[in-house]
This record gives sequence, structure tokens and C-alpha cells, in this order.
Amino acid sequence: MTAILTRLETTILARKTAGDTGDSHTARLLAKGPEKCAEKFGEEAIEAIIEAAKGDNEKLTTEAADVLYHLLVMLAARNIPLADVLAVLEDREGTSGVAEKAGRSAN
Repeated sequence: MTAILTRLETTILARKTAGDTGDSHTARLLAKGPEKCAEKFGEEAIEAIIEAAKGDNEKLTTEAADVLYHLLVMLAARNIPLADVLAVLEDREGTSGVAEKAGRSAN
């Protein structure tokens, strides 16, 4: 499951380092800076929420894909590797959400 996300991250990073914004939506978005990438992620998340509330599973699936893509772009804009995010999830595995959230509040 993570293979496609890893390949997508590789493509996003290649667009970022290439710096050529010609035909690449990703490069254009990254060139606008981390704040714009975060804004775009938020827009896509809201669109996913709307489709979830409507109960349109087909549109929600499409919007969820957009959310994942824009999350990876936002992470790339801030130089955060997907592996770091996955490591956090791995560390949380087997811990109840209630306990994990309580542990964050204590820090």
C-alpha cells in the first residue's frame, strides 16, 4: 500500500529539485512556497469532508486521492520525508487513540 505513496513522493521530490515549472503542476505549486501548499492541502481536505458528508463514495474516493497527493506536496515543501510520518504511525501502532492523545497532552 505504501509503494504507490513512495513512488508519488519520489516524483514530487524530482519535480521539486528540477525547479522547472513548465508543464508540472507539482513544480508550480512548490514554487509558490509552503504556505500555498498548505492552503491547497486544506482546500482538498474540505472537499473530501463535503463528499463524505454527502455520502458520495465515488467523489470521496477521488478527493481522498487529492488529499494524499497534496499532503505529500505539503510535506515536500517543508522537507519532511514520508518515512518520518510513517515512523510516527508505526510508533503509535498498538496504542489506543485515547492513550496516544493523552500522552501528547502531557508533553
